[in-house]
Amino acid sequence: MADIARRALGGLFLAAPALAQPARPIVIIVPFPPGGSTDVTARLLAERMAPLLGQPVLTENRPGAQTIIGAEYVARSAPDALTLLMSSGTTLTINPLIGRNLPYRVEDFAPVAHVATLPFAIAVRNGLPSGMAEFVAHIRANPGRINWGHNGRGSFNHIAGALIEERLGLRWQDVPYRGDAPQLNDVLAGTLDAMLVGGASAIAGERTGRARIVAWTGERRLPNRPTEPCFEEAWPGTVAVTWFGLLAPARSPAAQIERLNAAAAAALVDPLLQDRLLAEGILSAGGSVGEFSNFLQRERDRWAPLLRRLDIQLG
Repeated sequence: MADIARRALGGLFLAAPALAQPARPIVIIVPFPPGGSTDVTARLLAERMAPLLGQPVLTENRPGAQTIIGAEYVARSAPDALTLLMSSGTTLTINPLIGRNLPYRVEDFAPVAHVATLPFAIAVRNGLPSGMAEFVAHIRANPGRINWGHNGRGSFNHIAGALIEERLGLRWQDVPYRGDAPQLNDVLAGTLDAMLVGGASAIAGERTGRARIVAWTGERRLPNRPTEPCFEEAWPGTVAVTWFGLLAPARSPAAQIERLNAAAAAALVDPLLQDRLLAEGILSAGGSVGEFSNFLQRERDRWAPLLRRLDIQLG
């Protein structure tokens, strides 16, 4: 095991005697429907954290309203770090910048662990160009006629698509959906031209032979998919990567948060977990509680100017 894993486990076991083992299991709330990238990440992480913590770690899906339903549930939970949120960039980066009447605040959560990062993939139906440059040229030749799906106005993949549209000077028609699955169904049926989604859904579509991945929105190519380009290679300034992380209700015990952070860190350096995530287009992260907190602020600072220009509002 790598040095970082040994240090994380050591910290975990040192912290454990100071904490009475809670009777209840830990529950990770996933504010998205089952089957998407956030859900996959939460379930894989829960499997590996449970034996490290010596208590059950469960997942529960509470989707809806651009993750607001699940986030509000955790924000109002007891401050004991037994109910956690598997947050994404939508929840704590985008929503606080565009939501006028959010039922939660950034301050309602305590950062626990930076779990992963997720570049989006653009996958297209059969019959459209599947090369990145050719697809962009096709959109330019058909302004306003190519439609693409996202997870609703103000979702992170909607913002990512708007960034690409602005940087490349494109005009295409966005179509909101409630999650990745219905987009995938319509792309496979040929009624939706393209979708901008997490890797799990794009890769699943490609496996059917009725969809192709055109490009990714990450900074560099995925190591397990080296033939698939990133928009950033041809058009700098188009990186649009969301994140996954564990959050606890504010005022949860610091010792319990550190214990959870150590367990997550140990799980995330497991090569088997890293490979499982990478197969879904997800890159494992890690780091301390403080590093995760600083990362969250940097993300809000980065996206605020674009969101002001787009003038997107929720509620």
